[in-house]
Amino acid sequence: MTTTVVRDVPKQLFIGGGWRDAESGRTLSVDNPATGEELCRVADASPADGQRAVEAAVAAQAAWAATAPRARSEILRRAYDLIIARTEDLALLMTLEMGKPLAEARAEVAYGAEFFRWFSEEAVRIDGGLMTAPDGKNRLLVTRQPVGPCLLITPWNFPLAMGTRKIGPAIAAGCTIVLKPAPQTPLTSLALAAILTEAGLPDGVLNIITTTDAAGVVEPLLRGGQIRKLSFTGSTGVGRILLAQCADTVIRTSMELGGNAPLIVFDDADLDTAVEGTMVAKMRNMGESCCAANRIFVHTSIAAEFASRLAARMAALTVGDGTEPGTDVGPLIDLAGRSKAHDLVSDAVKRGATVLTGGQLPEGPGCFYPPTVLTGITPDSQITDTEIFGPVAAIRTFDTEDEAVTAANDTEFGLASYLFTQNLNRALRVAERLESGMIGLNTGLVSNPAAPFGGIKQSGLGREGGTIGIDEFLEYKYIAVPVA
Repeated sequence: MTTTVVRDVPKQLFIGGGWRDAESGRTLSVDNPATGEELCRVADASPADGQRAVEAAVAAQAAWAATAPRARSEILRRAYDLIIARTEDLALLMTLEMGKPLAEARAEVAYGAEFFRWFSEEAVRIDGGLMTAPDGKNRLLVTRQPVGPCLLITPWNFPLAMGTRKIGPAIAAGCTIVLKPAPQTPLTSLALAAILTEAGLPDGVLNIITTTDAAGVVEPLLRGGQIRKLSFTGSTGVGRILLAQCADTVIRTSMELGGNAPLIVFDDADLDTAVEGTMVAKMRNMGESCCAANRIFVHTSIAAEFASRLAARMAALTVGDGTEPGTDVGPLIDLAGRSKAHDLVSDAVKRGATVLTGGQLPEGPGCFYPPTVLTGITPDSQITDTEIFGPVAAIRTFDTEDEAVTAANDTEFGLASYLFTQNLNRALRVAERLESGMIGLNTGLVSNPAAPFGGIKQSGLGREGGTIGIDEFLEYKYIAVPVA
């Protein structure tokens, strides 16, 4: 089954509706992080391949923009149905190329497919407006049109959902696309291209370039004047570089960047709910999520009991190959990611933290790291201002509400925050004070296709999903109509 799933995925670039080898003939290796073994090789695009993809998108733009909204809607809906029908194959593919357990991969298939269903419904709701000018001499007609060819750059941690969350609204709005997936996880994106083709997407509307030379391929596309929109999910550091490159041609941008999410547990919180919510916020996708709980603040009066309960839950998780039944925690994406997590744990311990569970590098192959709980985190520890991207829960204590909020906001990031309390007034008061684009109130899960996903400060620009997600791919046009 494993061999078949990988074998059936196209391994070439997808440009202008056809599968093509890289111009140079180069390929890149796709590896299984659970074993370190190579799964396959796919085409490794050069800047020339990137330009071919953009030219295909530009050539298809006018016809696609003129396609009826209902036709665009039905393509997305057919693609949704195909994704759901192929849940097992797509889930296994994700598990093989990035490590998450099959149960989580299946959940991502359902979540990712929902963006296609959601935006299939939004495609036919693109509206405008008509009003009389205040002086009565003109009618003011407002329409909305596709922004044009888009460059979409997705990360490796949610290979399907990050693609559908960007592709869905672009297709619904009438934009053509060049998608550059992460080189660690290209197979899911290539499988998605095949599904959209089967669903009836015209040639050139979606183009996919896989490459190990992201900087060399992307920069000329952004400076070339043909791309009109960039949507990027990734690190804040790379986001800053891309924003600078977009400035020359004034490209519209939306950015979902790094996170350093605080999770606050107040003294009146329901501990069962708080522990369960923390497990979700911390351990979803092995902690490799931009909205994962990174800094956990617990009221001093309940800190010991909370930490004990959390450590017991974390210690009971089964670490292993995500394809194996019963696995709760798969490998991290690569050895560099594992080393980063362990270095942060080691630094915290060196500065006085206590390890309640985990914290040791395992022997054997793969990129595994054990679920880890630390208490006694000091403010000068690197883990307080570094995105962990791993299964490490770092607990600090607080005594007052102001102290907790101040510590939570003490970061350049503002993607997600979580708080647990049974006091409604406190819940609303703290939620309003937290400097985040998204708040989880007594829950550890904020992602929902029907909600606007995104952050503030250096966590990004714009929103994905929800009723406003399609706005990122539309321009307003105003037409003045004189009254006869």
